[in-house]
Amino acid sequence: MPAALWSDGYYKRLCYLCSTIEIDCYMGNVRTVYSNKEIWKIAYPCLVSLVMEQMIGVTDTAFLGHVGEIELGASAIAGVYYVVIFMLGFGFSTGAQIIMARRNGEGEYARMGQVFYHGMYFLVALAAVAFVLTTAFTKPILGSMISDPEILHAACDYMQWRIYGLFFAFPAAMFRAFYISSTQTKTLTLNSVVMVLSNVVFNYILIFGKLGVPAMGIGGAALGSSLAEMVSLIFFVVYTSRRIDCRKYGLNRLSRFHLATLRKIFPVSFWTMVQSFISLSTWFLFFLFVEHLGKEPLAITNVIRSISGLLYMVVAAFAATCSSLVSNLIGAGKRESVIPTVWQHIRIAYAMVLVPILFFSLFPNVILGIYTDIPNVLNGAVASLWVLCSSYIVTVPAQMFFQSISGTGSTRTAFLLELSTLVVYVAYCATIIGWLKLDVALCWTAEHVYGTILTILCATYLYSGHWHGKRI
Repeated sequence: MPAALWSDGYYKRLCYLCSTIEIDCYMGNVRTVYSNKEIWKIAYPCLVSLVMEQMIGVTDTAFLGHVGEIELGASAIAGVYYVVIFMLGFGFSTGAQIIMARRNGEGEYARMGQVFYHGMYFLVALAAVAFVLTTAFTKPILGSMISDPEILHAACDYMQWRIYGLFFAFPAAMFRAFYISSTQTKTLTLNSVVMVLSNVVFNYILIFGKLGVPAMGIGGAALGSSLAEMVSLIFFVVYTSRRIDCRKYGLNRLSRFHLATLRKIFPVSFWTMVQSFISLSTWFLFFLFVEHLGKEPLAITNVIRSISGLLYMVVAAFAATCSSLVSNLIGAGKRESVIPTVWQHIRIAYAMVLVPILFFSLFPNVILGIYTDIPNVLNGAVASLWVLCSSYIVTVPAQMFFQSISGTGSTRTAFLLELSTLVVYVAYCATIIGWLKLDVALCWTAEHVYGTILTILCATYLYSGHWHGKRI
């Protein structure tokens, strides 16, 4: 329709009839319900919180980078090993987040509390089981995978203290899921600031032995991170009880445990839990492949992993927001706005990662110097950093499409799509690292392979419309 035929009054009436869906008067395309500003308001606190949480690993790496190459490499393997276990709980909370977001979109606020508490019950039990199994089997598992005895000893020392963090990290993940699903993400920023500051203090005291405390080295980094997670959980409990309308969300009293309720959560949360665990397990395999290349490549990979985490948190913040808003949109009956909303998130995420990527690429020694002063590691990491930065061309759309599928409630499909991607990813890593033993910088091209395949598979499914009518 020619633009001249669109009067301002007609445009407004049409927008009203479309129930908050905006219409582009010049292009005639359906636009998203949420403006860029509204998405930014939700994603920004989430972004800050994720970046601040990533600072836990950054501070561990930065401190241990000044202790020694063995400690730096061991913390890479042990840190990812811990995250693999943590992702079981985090993945379950992600599924619960999708369900709570759907209830939020439907206006069924009180039912969010029921999901929250049943998720909490499950995660506390899961933390206890994971603690027992990890304590019993960590040394045999790592011993069968790590070739260097010094790195193995340091990694086990790290896990000895780090595993206690599960009792705090799992419940805190449910609080995070609640705040994202209800779009009250500013709280996450406050919590993360408190956690990171606590971690810096604990690390400084415990790693180097300050204030009369004996120096614990790598074990101190692990214990400091666990204590920081304890502080984080305490903050969530106190803040929620005092600042949130607990009656509105059904949080004012503990929900009685009903197995039937947990069974309703599992069809969504089970697949996000398994998917998260397997996804990080392959990431762990990546580090094990690199470990066989030597101590120096492993140390380089740990530094790049930490930097990658900073960039990835930007993408993850918008991906989490995208998933939550997709679920809210479907709950409000606005399925036609889902795909435009996903592309809107992709554009914003690209804009956000462009600046740090350019800075890291142009001034690599500035960012690398924060993590280590070991000359060989510092010089050898530059090429890997460049490869990493280029991978975000495909990482951004991959995560937005993938998380949007989870947001529709099709978590089993999302799991199968990523599983297919991970099979190729592991085969690629085994070929270029395990068999060909290429330079560590070329090893990071595995991120390009993963992002490209995941983007193609997830975009194809989303545009197919098979997720229409999915109920959770």
